[in-house]
Amino acid sequence: MIGDEERAQRRAALRALLARPLLTAERDPEALLLVRRHVTELRDWLARETGWRLMVDSGTARLFKTAPDARDATHPARGKAGEPYGRRRYVLFCLALATLERADAQTTLGRLAEEVLSAAAEPELDFTFTLDTRAERADLVAVVRMLLDWGVLRRVAGDEEAYLSATGDVLYDVRRPVLATLLTGARGPSTVSASSFEERLTELMAEPVADTDDLRNQALRRRLTRKLLEDPVIYFADLDEAERAYLASQRHAIVRRLEEATGLVAEVRAEGIAMVDPEDQLTDVRMPEQYTDGHVTLLVAEQLAVHGELTLEELKAFVRQAAREHTSFWRKGVTEPGAETGLLATALDKLTALRLAHVTGGAVVGLPAIARYALAEPAIKGQ
Repeated sequence: MIGDEERAQRRAALRALLARPLLTAERDPEALLLVRRHVTELRDWLARETGWRLMVDSGTARLFKTAPDARDATHPARGKAGEPYGRRRYVLFCLALATLERADAQTTLGRLAEEVLSAAAEPELDFTFTLDTRAERADLVAVVRMLLDWGVLRRVAGDEEAYLSATGDVLYDVRRPVLATLLTGARGPSTVSASSFEERLTELMAEPVADTDDLRNQALRRRLTRKLLEDPVIYFADLDEAERAYLASQRHAIVRRLEEATGLVAEVRAEGIAMVDPEDQLTDVRMPEQYTDGHVTLLVAEQLAVHGELTLEELKAFVRQAAREHTSFWRKGVTEPGAETGLLATALDKLTALRLAHVTGGAVVGLPAIARYALAEPAIKGQ
């Protein structure tokens, strides 16, 4: 029998990997120690239930997760201030990794910038990048800071702000063992032969097709478990026929194993399942939140829960009115002309990422899970 302390440690180790699939000794020493202590059990559970690989050595632990839907753009990479990455940053990120793969044991930000600039000039990329503006240099610095946070680079001397202001440079160690663990996917990119981006992405993530009933059931269990771990909500209507049939018969077993291993709690409704984290750690988008954006998001969710579907113009009008009502509590500028557009955009980013709403054309449709944010009728005592 597994003792309570052993079970708690194993759960904490798995939660650490789910929250940060790349752990390093410098940034996550306690979590890495837990993972190393329970690596055999973790590796077995992950391989059996999800099909994900776990690689652990003395300095790193890497969980090779694969996204249930590689085309889902609702959870972008974000900079230090929370700003989402755009195409330029994603391209710079890939070019920086390619450059670092060929770099010496140490490099500078200036040298890295020159190599990225040279690579960006390749005509096949259809990508324009210069270092002429502070905004372009800031995008490169944002990418470098993410690599620092992940442990791919280690700052030796200097500061990125000096580079931004063109007054200095930065020296880094390139940590190849960490760099080598970043790429995920079911196959190597060099083996992909498709030409279009969508086809290449599909080939990169494609897994072998099961050819027996046992293997097909195993693939279904792994696919559904990944969805439950990675997606805020699984709606039955979004599953294919085989997935719905398997989940209908195996839901209890799948959910029980997930709850025991991770501490997540299943919320099962007629429309689908959400794995809820009572500790509010295993998410990159939180709701409800404090401050202006959090309050706006909650108010918009309430409106969609009541009305089901509203046009963007109706929601903008609602946010304008809410800004006037809450002006003394919200940040400055929320009542300025046009401010409602940005406030609503931030709210809808959160709601779509949490699969609570869907934007289609000029309208926003509340999805079933948004019903939890509907205001109940007040109860009057004595009646």
